[in-house]
Amino acid sequence: MDRARPAVLPQELAEETPFQQLIRHWMNERHAPDILPGQEMLLGRLLDHIRKQCNDVELLRADPDSSEEEHFRIMLVQTEVERVKFVIRSYVRTRLHKIEKYARHISATPETHEKLSKAELDHARRYARLMEYHFNQSVLQSLPEQQRSLEENVAFMPPMTREPDKIRPVFAHALQDCPPMRLPDGTMSEMQKGQISLVPYYVVEHLLLRGEVELV
Repeated sequence: MDRARPAVLPQELAEETPFQQLIRHWMNERHAPDILPGQEMLLGRLLDHIRKQCNDVELLRADPDSSEEEHFRIMLVQTEVERVKFVIRSYVRTRLHKIEKYARHISATPETHEKLSKAELDHARRYARLMEYHFNQSVLQSLPEQQRSLEENVAFMPPMTREPDKIRPVFAHALQDCPPMRLPDGTMSEMQKGQISLVPYYVVEHLLLRGEVELV
C-alpha cells in the first residue's frame, strides 16, 4: 500500500536541527516494534541547551531593567523549552516501556545490548530478574518441576519470553531512493524518495537503521 508524500530535500535533511532530529527518532521509536539504537549524545546536547536556556531566563527575570518585549521573549523561550522537554520525556518513556516489555529477551540477546545505554541495560537485567522472581514465587513454584521453566515453548501457545513482533506492518517514508527490498511474497520492490509504503517491519528494518527511511 503506497501513499504519495512530498519528497524531503537533501538540503532540508542537512539543515535538520537537533530538535527535529529528536522528533524523527521519537516517531521512529514510537512506531517500531523493536527497540532502536539510543540517542544519548543527541539527548545530552538538547539537555545542555535546555539548562542554558533556563539559566538565561532566570537571569532576565531577575533583572529589574528587563523590558516588556524581553518578558514576551521569555514566555516564548519557556514555551519552546516545555515543548522540547515533553518530547524528551515521551521518547524516554517509550524506550522504557519497550525495555520492560522485552526485558528477558533483551538480557538474553547480546546483539541488542549495543542499542541500549549502560543504565538502560542495567535496568533491563534488574527488571528481568525481578519478573522471574515474581513468576517463581507466585506461580511456577506450585507447578510440577518439569513445567517450571520460563524457557519452555509449547506449540500453538505464545512463547514464555516476549520478543518484538517484527512482522507487524509499519508505514515507512523513504528519505531517499532506497535499494530493492524483498517483500513477504518473495517479490522485490524499490521505494522512491518521498514514497510511503505499508510493509512488515523486518522488510525495512535495515533501511531504518541506516537512516534511509523513517516511520510515520
